[in-house]
Amino acid sequence: MKPQTFLPEEYRPAEDEPFMNDRQLEYFRRKLVAWKQELLDQSAETLEGLQDSGRNVPDIADRASEETDRAIELRTRDRQRKLVSKIDAALRRIDTGDYGYCEMTGEPISLRRLDARPIATMTLEAQEKHERRERVHRED
Repeated sequence: MKPQTFLPEEYRPAEDEPFMNDRQLEYFRRKLVAWKQELLDQSAETLEGLQDSGRNVPDIADRASEETDRAIELRTRDRQRKLVSKIDAALRRIDTGDYGYCEMTGEPISLRRLDARPIATMTLEAQEKHERRERVHRED
């Protein structure tokens, strides 16, 4: 097991340091782990809320409103569940040394893009090309 890398509280990855060095990898690992924990905490709160809201509401309009709220909440949690699996995949890429590199071109993904979307798997250009291709095939 690799020793933990020291990371100052105010550290932010910079373009003038070697790409995906130990400090950058540790920065993104911590960011991903914190994001995952936040999503899991929200999910637990949702489960508690759904269990508490299992009451019988006599008014039809109130019941419909509660069911709609519950459906929206469940859809949100499903999206977050998928996001957790993407976070797990990003953490695996950190462990294998593939993190930060485009899966299409092999080029480094910009630090700004990774900071904004740490689960990114493609450079912005490759992502745009992929989405254009997807749009064309969807219209067929």
